[in-house]
Amino acid sequence: HVQLVESGGGSVQAGGSLRLSCDASGYTYSNRSDYCLAWFRQGPGKEREGIAAIWAGGARTKYVDSVKGRFTISQEDAENTLYLQMDSLTPEDSAMYYCAAATLNPRSWTDASEYTYWDRGTQVTVSS
Repeated sequence: HVQLVESGGGSVQAGGSLRLSCDASGYTYSNRSDYCLAWFRQGPGKEREGIAAIWAGGARTKYVDSVKGRFTISQEDAENTLYLQMDSLTPEDSAMYYCAAATLNPRSWTDASEYTYWDRGTQVTVSS
């Protein structure tokens, strides 16, 4: 049984930092090449967008342009714990943040439909 449990959200002032964690215990995959964990976010009135993804071993990562250079995705603990370090936060980063796990290597890592497991999300609020 795969259960994703996220922690670390909260409120911060612009320019500050937050670190999100996602416990992905139970996450399994048929082939190592299918391992993919990602972070998504959804702001008020907006669609859920993929912002960062990581593949097995951590050598391959992807970021959406809006967070590139400010956010860092990483993994540890036998790849069952996922992190998102968020620096230089702006009010535009305010959203519900979700971690997601794929069962097959996504054809498009930013496509939410490519991910099977989701956590319940955590709110990140950045004030100006």
